Amino acid sequence: MRKLAILTFQTLDGVMQAPSVPEEDFSGGFNRGGWARECWDEVMAQVGREAMAEPYDLLLGRTTYELFAASFAGSGEDNPVAARLNKARKYVVTSSPDSLQWQNSEKITGDIVGELSRLKKQDGPLLQVHGSWQLIQTLLANELIDEFRLWTFPVVVGSGKRLFAGGTVPAKFQLTKFETCPSGAFMHFYQSATGDSV
Repeated sequence: MRKLAILTFQTLDGVMQAPSVPEEDFSGGFNRGGWARECWDEVMAQVGREAMAEPYDLLLGRTTYELFAASFAGSGEDNPVAARLNKARKYVVTSSPDSLQWQNSEKITGDIVGELSRLKKQDGPLLQVHGSWQLIQTLLANELIDEFRLWTFPVVVGSGKRLFAGGTVPAKFQLTKFETCPSGAFMHFYQSATGDSV
């Protein structure tokens, strides 16, 4: 069995849409993208140290996959973040017939929940989800998440895609790691408290 963790940037009011740049995701009329910029460098250093140093495979929705591929696929070994992402196996949940061009990429289609359950039962490194809001909603609804790796930023945007949208199944989690940044962002990791009811 392998664990599945989501790595998410969110505002104080729980919005995870378009943290890094304004043009990342305008869906739903969202116009407050780039809200994480003031804390970005500190947080990314923390992410590299705490969440991306150990081996992992990526599980991504198609939109996040395309954003990542555009940013990292052409980068060389001199960019350590890109090098780790390029080497990682990337499982991509998609209904698009288009082929996947980024190295080490594999499509997941059809019975998504069944395929993800099968993937978790295999041997291998941690499955780590970045971004991928729609995919996360499916994972939440089907209780497939073992760990939340959350970075919360000191900003409120009022509207947008929230991490915990409708359909979330009640569950308990245990805080396993916490750290702040001088900029006011903070990291908190939660693991599933197996067997505990809400």
